Amino acid sequence: MKKIHFIISLFVLATFIGCSNDSSDINLDGISAPKNISALTTVTQDNSGKVTFLPKGEGVTQYQINFGDGTTVSDYISAGGTVAHTYKEGVYQAKIIAMGISGKITEVTQTVTVSFLAPTNLQVALARVAGDNLSVSVSAKANFETFFQVYFGEVPNEVPVDFMEGETIKHTYANIGAYEVKVVALSGGTATTTYTETITISNPILLPIDFESTTLNYAFSNFGGAFTAVADNPSVDAGNVSAKVAKLTKSAGAEVWAGSLLELGAPIDFSTLKKIRIKTWSPKAGIVVKMKLENLTNPDINIEVDVTNTVANNWEELTFDFSAVDNVNKYQKVVLFFDFGNTGTGDDYYFDDIQLTSGAESLVLPLTFESTTLDYSYGNFGGATSVVIANPDKTGINTSSKVSALTKGNGAEVWAGSSLALDTPINFSTFKKIKMKVWSPQAGIIVKFKLENLTDPNINKEIDATTTVANGWEELTFDFAGIVNTNNYQRVVVFFDFGNSGTGKTYYFDDIKQSN
Repeated sequence: MKKIHFIISLFVLATFIGCSNDSSDINLDGISAPKNISALTTVTQDNSGKVTFLPKGEGVTQYQINFGDGTTVSDYISAGGTVAHTYKEGVYQAKIIAMGISGKITEVTQTVTVSFLAPTNLQVALARVAGDNLSVSVSAKANFETFFQVYFGEVPNEVPVDFMEGETIKHTYANIGAYEVKVVALSGGTATTTYTETITISNPILLPIDFESTTLNYAFSNFGGAFTAVADNPSVDAGNVSAKVAKLTKSAGAEVWAGSLLELGAPIDFSTLKKIRIKTWSPKAGIVVKMKLENLTNPDINIEVDVTNTVANNWEELTFDFSAVDNVNKYQKVVLFFDFGNTGTGDDYYFDDIQLTSGAESLVLPLTFESTTLDYSYGNFGGATSVVIANPDKTGINTSSKVSALTKGNGAEVWAGSSLALDTPINFSTFKKIKMKVWSPQAGIIVKFKLENLTDPNINKEIDATTTVANGWEELTFDFAGIVNTNNYQRVVVFFDFGNSGTGKTYYFDDIKQSN
């Protein structure tokens, strides 16, 4: 075992003073050597050959630079410090020497080019960042360059970002638009080489639309005295657990045809699905909600459908049947009108989750098992079998007609259970808990509730609860606090009497819903 008996730095000394004096020996074998060592090298643009080194790394207390030109190694440089050195024109293999608190040293060789010629063969890679519509990445390489500067063209008198060959710089624009990106390759002198490219930052809003994105620009066009913007969900409940929705205010005195328009990034594809479903919230029932679709350049090419809502002060789903649509017309604008035909009174209306649909029911939470059209196709494993049946015990907290029954056959595996794939992932942006009513012939058994990604079962999360009632209904709560919503959990898996082999008993469950 290596032991160090000297003071490494003032920081370490201060630490020692604050500790007991039981031993002056410090075991530093477990501390790894510095890593990710590099240096930003910038050359003064005056043909002097002066190069400034800014060494970087992890786990470093001090650096030295071997300049690679036969001169003396630099003095020690503290983390964050710089050192300057003057070269003659040429290519040098400088060495960055990084020392950690344990005394371990990591050395990295880096090429330093000092050239008073303009860089040649400048190649710039300007690309969009996947999944982020407002961001771009830039990298570059060239011959005879020392470092690069990039201007993203977003603000006047922009301060460029310095970077080295091999580095990738990311930039996020505040707004959509066309921007000229300029990359300058600098040499050891005043000569430079410049590359420019115009990039268009757009907002490809496409169906389905849930208004949850922090990068999309939901730029509504308003007319007739209506105004729409993204807002907080005014009524977070089982009908709509989203955090963000669209809010349309039909101001007092607004035209009977007042509404708002949202332009999509591409025409709606009606080749398969012919209906559009949205969730709406209205302060009154019995109003006409009109959805109109328009061509991007010719508003005279349009089609509209009316639906009358039936619920006040709560969320409901409305379906607009566009079966007569001509897909060749390339409808790319979605226009919504609330309380169409009546003058505005200042009421607020909300809508969310605009999506194409077949018009059939969706297998999503909450699950009540009462539908006569949904296909509750369980995946069974380990000797368990689940089916939807008539409620065998319409008492207490559950008098519903239909429930699911899970039979854990004799000798079934301790992990036997059943799964159900939902039509869409569960949205955990607001509600983090799931409740389920259960009926068990015995108390004190473990009921495990597991969530899985539909395409990758290795992405999963599971929670256990224990029954307290025998031969009666009770509600169990499964707390998924900390769950990662972007994992898209879409498969529900249930296990009864987890950890014990099956004995042929049947367990019942019902009313699976989100809650806080």
